[in-house]
Amino acid sequence: MRYMSKVYRKRKSAAFDPIDIYVGSRLRMCREHRGISQTKLGDAVGVSFQQLQKYEKGANRMGASRLHEISKILDVPVSFFFDDMPEELERKRATASPGDPMARRDVRELIDAYYAIGDKDKQKALFEMVKAIARSANG
Repeated sequence: MRYMSKVYRKRKSAAFDPIDIYVGSRLRMCREHRGISQTKLGDAVGVSFQQLQKYEKGANRMGASRLHEISKILDVPVSFFFDDMPEELERKRATASPGDPMARRDVRELIDAYYAIGDKDKQKALFEMVKAIARSANG
């Protein structure tokens, strides 16, 4: 049991996990799309709206049973929360730091807006435009 408490303490002091942030952003996007408040969803799964906020920000990790319950309430498969997850998140996961851009709210909002577009061609066009702007800004 002491080992577990040391692991837990280490987790709390570490930066947010990029995968938890991604899953949380998908949760927030789906919840908002369905027009459900944090309070209402929290009540439905038996947690406070503050706890739900922490899930959505990636500050707290959701257990499998909680994620399953939320997926049923939002009427989406559990896989929805991992759909289109960028491959680089897995690589960044081990090296995430407090300065990680995925921990920033504006970055998460940009990602949410990108995925809210829904049309793959429009997403690709936006992605290419942003890359072009970044190239011109950097040299």
